Amino acid sequence: MSEFLAEIIGTAILVLFGDGVVAGVVLRGTKSEKSGWIVITVGWGLGVTLGIYGVGAISGAHLNPAVTLALAAQGAFPWGDVPGYILAQVLGGMIGGTMVWLHYLPHWKHTEDQAAKLAVFCTDPAIRSRWANLLSEVIGTFVLIQGLLFIGANNFTEGLNPLIVGLLIVAIGVSLGGTTGYAINPARDLGPRIAHFLLPVAGKGSSHWEYSWIPVLGPVIGGISGALMYNLITKGTYNWATFLFTGLFLLIVALAVVNQLKTDKRQEA
Repeated sequence: MSEFLAEIIGTAILVLFGDGVVAGVVLRGTKSEKSGWIVITVGWGLGVTLGIYGVGAISGAHLNPAVTLALAAQGAFPWGDVPGYILAQVLGGMIGGTMVWLHYLPHWKHTEDQAAKLAVFCTDPAIRSRWANLLSEVIGTFVLIQGLLFIGANNFTEGLNPLIVGLLIVAIGVSLGGTTGYAINPARDLGPRIAHFLLPVAGKGSSHWEYSWIPVLGPVIGGISGALMYNLITKGTYNWATFLFTGLFLLIVALAVVNQLKTDKRQEA
């Protein structure tokens, strides 16, 4: 199997289980309806774990453009392979989203809430605030990449790493996912969002393309920042990109805080 196909399959597995658990919780008439956020975060964690077990030995199981770009920025992955990996991951996300639509086929018509239908495929914030939402995705993905790199630096029993990574995903979801739904993966959001746009989902609404840039750009900035900061912390190495992405991180923090202070002041007036 080629690395390209492995990334498609691994990402499709991730999205099948991740979007599948969301569908089970939010769509009407399922056996798992309203089973809650904890179930969703566990489902996503297991989806990541199984995707890594499935293709890790073939492609390294990036399954996430933020991971691929972070490793390339760190110097641990060739830039020439980046476009192919990202294309495969987005295609895998589309396939996974389509499989979830097929699996829950009768339930779309019985679900009136268009936002719930969209939530099966992709993320949308609990409170829409552009810079705060972007910051949440940056922080979540920064934690993801830092966690992956520090986990990778430890010697676990052979075959245990994917399970530890799955627990990291659960921890991020439980602790940091309540703001935006923790995309922390452009392919996991963009691929299924494209599927939502293209598929004849009964009674669907907008695919909310006006928000779609946030779960793409946020993870990219957070992921690369996390990898470069890991290099700085553990190896003492840095370059122009370290300063650039640290500056972007701080700029987003400043914009989010200033915008929120203005919003709070308007609401108090």
